[in-house]
Amino acid sequence: MATDTSITNYTLTYSQDVQGWPSFYSYYPDWMIGMNQYFYSFKGGNLYRHNTNETRNNFYGVQYTSKITSVFNDSPLENKLFKTLNLEGDDTWSATLETDIQTTGYITRDWFEKKEGSFYAFVRNSGTNPAASSEYVLRSVNGIGLLQSVTTTVGTATINFASSISIGSIISVGDTIYFSLDTDTPAYSSPQLAGVVTNIVVNLPQGDNYIVIDTTVGGAVAIPGSGNRFIMFIKNSVAESHGVLGHYCTFELENNSTEPIELFAVESTVMKSYP
Repeated sequence: MATDTSITNYTLTYSQDVQGWPSFYSYYPDWMIGMNQYFYSFKGGNLYRHNTNETRNNFYGVQYTSKITSVFNDSPLENKLFKTLNLEGDDTWSATLETDIQTTGYITRDWFEKKEGSFYAFVRNSGTNPAASSEYVLRSVNGIGLLQSVTTTVGTATINFASSISIGSIISVGDTIYFSLDTDTPAYSSPQLAGVVTNIVVNLPQGDNYIVIDTTVGGAVAIPGSGNRFIMFIKNSVAESHGVLGHYCTFELENNSTEPIELFAVESTVMKSYP
């Protein structure tokens, strides 16, 4: 009979103190037993005594990582922005965050800064490239208007707007440009990735009102030379730190340290969202 390799086996532990099952361990023994205040297990015909190896998370010669999953769920009926993580402990952890609206929040270990004994970092939102349709409703997305003309060269495109169109001060170099045709049903409902902003020029007395984009980014589509095209942009998620939006936030922390570390509490700066 074939073996399903997609199934991951864990060892589940029971705690008398909490009257529950608090932890999953990565090791999966053939047999295990407690004797003389030590815990023993058998794997592949070999005998192992646990809690005696100074290298943490190493089982049967394989190195694993520590993972903790929990949730921020205060005021579950309110939509909120989860902006930061604060770790009270003696080491940093990488983090991924997921809400009922977004699934792209993350923090790497080296982004944390130690302040007054705790580690702080703001949540980045990786998004997808090109953006998924679920991202178009987020506050990081802004519209500019209909372009007047587009000039394309190798690797770049210049998008010109009429003087009546205000490009605005929100858009920045590094933001991602999308376009949508007026033939979309309903109108402008199927944006296409065009490129990343490399320059913004607004000098109306000189007749300049355009942006320049890099069209070599993965997934970019050339802007057609005919038809009305609505231009929108998505802010750079790392630079802007919009956090993740949702009613609750599930987070997973991961640490690959081989030494004993402690984590006492996890906090987040949370703001109520006002759409």
